[in-house]
Amino acid sequence: MTSWTVEPETAGERLDRHVATRLDAPRNQVQRWIAEGLVRVNDRQAKPSAVLAAGDRVACAPPAPKEDRVLPEPGDLRVLHEDAELVVIDKPAGLAVHPGAGRATGTLAHRLLDRYPEMAGVGGPGRPGIVHRLDQGTSGVMVVARTAAAYARLSRAFAAREVEKRYLAVAYGAPSPRSGVIEAPIGRHPQRRQEMAVRAGGRPARTGYRTLAAAAGISLLEMDLATGRTHQIRVHLKSIGHPLVGDPVYGEARWKGLPRAVQASLRDFPRPALHAWRLAFRHPETGERLAFEAPVPEDLRGLWETVTGERVPIG
Repeated sequence: MTSWTVEPETAGERLDRHVATRLDAPRNQVQRWIAEGLVRVNDRQAKPSAVLAAGDRVACAPPAPKEDRVLPEPGDLRVLHEDAELVVIDKPAGLAVHPGAGRATGTLAHRLLDRYPEMAGVGGPGRPGIVHRLDQGTSGVMVVARTAAAYARLSRAFAAREVEKRYLAVAYGAPSPRSGVIEAPIGRHPQRRQEMAVRAGGRPARTGYRTLAAAAGISLLEMDLATGRTHQIRVHLKSIGHPLVGDPVYGEARWKGLPRAVQASLRDFPRPALHAWRLAFRHPETGERLAFEAPVPEDLRGLWETVTGERVPIG
């Protein structure tokens, strides 16, 4: 079972929509769970249309479908830190965090179970130990829980925005001003339902940015993720006219307007140029503040140096 407290910014949502967004599950599936009594609000059954209030406690115990069963699979893990409660890893780009539609094997979750079998009973179905996630194309630092207590405490810390998350991004153009805050609500795109967009009525979202370097028509940005909406950095950067290089969903063919010598490097970059650089939080058992950094991956470093002729200005 997984449970959480409704945040003020999500108050007013229908129960079925809220749970579907929170668990990244199809809404019709969530409605079946509610009908079967697998979703409760404040320890009581509720209707799919029930309107949630801030502070409501939602608990969900969805069945684990056969296709969601995660079995251990060997694979490389870049471990930055491990102790009895948690593991911090540097996820490579291209590795999905957990099984999803059309992807039943070969994920980070499978590799984690191979090395840490005790995670099998931690967290939601199909997502052993997974407290938060990165998009498949995003590289960088993640924390994973090894115990149920660590999972619950880390989940609360993320929900309460007590976790510091900083990213590196390579985007087209040069933002003006060089640093600032993007504060714009994000919701489902009204026509393309697999995409997100800045839109009225969306969930509040806040992203800080700072330009570390700008050259040759691109910028290296440090992003401070204050909220955790789906595709938040990608959507917010697009909304201010500086989409990520390599983004197949929210990107633009801005490489066409740049010198021919660098067009191929920008056009062919195979993923959104986004890296989860730094993560800081309090240890769920000791309360000690921990901070971790995932080194700049070689593909992002190579992209920047090839296009600009300059070295990445960070270690």
